[in-house]
Amino acid sequence: MLDKISLILVIIGALNWGSIGLFQFDIVAWIFGGQGAILSRIVYTLVALAGVWCISLLFRESESVSHAGSNEIE
Repeated sequence: MLDKISLILVIIGALNWGSIGLFQFDIVAWIFGGQGAILSRIVYTLVALAGVWCISLLFRESESVSHAGSNEIE
């Protein structure tokens, strides 16, 4: 479950960075009241922590990851 939450947060961060790069528009700052707003800073921090967590996905055995996914379906 933590993997899925982290992946969602990383995707949100990627989309935000994409909007900054393409349109010079920070979606998170727009939604939460600016880059310095406490809610924006919380979101940025959660996205960063999720990115660090997702690094662990690179070092896991693919067999254990696929088994974890198949157990949730059952």
